[in-house]
Amino acid sequence: MSLQMNQSLSVDCAVFGFDGRSLKVLLVERRYCDSAARLDRLKLPGAMILENETLPAAASRVLAEATGLREIYLKQMEIFSDPDRVRGEELEWINRYHGIRTERVVTVGYYALVKLDARVIAYTDDKGAQWVEVEAIQRLAMDHKQILSAALTHLCREMLQSPVAFELLPRKFTIRELQNLYAAVLGIEIDNRNFRKKILGSGFLAPTGEYEQGVAHKPALYYMFDKAAYKRAVKAKLRLGFINNWRY
Repeated sequence: MSLQMNQSLSVDCAVFGFDGRSLKVLLVERRYCDSAARLDRLKLPGAMILENETLPAAASRVLAEATGLREIYLKQMEIFSDPDRVRGEELEWINRYHGIRTERVVTVGYYALVKLDARVIAYTDDKGAQWVEVEAIQRLAMDHKQILSAALTHLCREMLQSPVAFELLPRKFTIRELQNLYAAVLGIEIDNRNFRKKILGSGFLAPTGEYEQGVAHKPALYYMFDKAAYKRAVKAKLRLGFINNWRY
């Protein structure tokens, strides 16, 4: 029994990865695109949802197909419902590719964070997808550049409010790698000394006792994110807020 597809609702996912220097996003080349058509070939991973699945389930399905991963950080951000977001050749391609007949598609945007290791890169390479530096992207199919921009805005906001940055780093990392990540996502220059002082002062990094090997510069110490320390700090802050807001 084939699964029925919803003809007017889709999900599109901005999948971010960090290679130690720059922030990258996973792009796929759309198939069954007429070579004569004036359509941009690269797009974000996405799909029409199935009638029997939820939006998060559809997004997870798209990510599993694109990355081979199932347990990764995934968050819904915005709904893109402009009636004219896909028109003309773009709408014709959607109808042809998915085998549907619709005059309008509303898409729900998600963003995901992936640790870029050799296994993930090998899987996406085998799928014909590519990790592209975010700053180098000029055009994407349909309104996917707008979706990507929205995802980046949400990621910047979240990185300033929570330790979500560690979802993009390997289990062991240097402070330099962490600083490079914040600089790449926020698009700003960060003072080395101040960053090191503040991040170590947070109490959320645990030194591993291990150092870089085979590097030309002085080997840097590896750290790990101390989730337990972070959770204790959040709990203490919430408890303090409860006391401060209490009405006698």
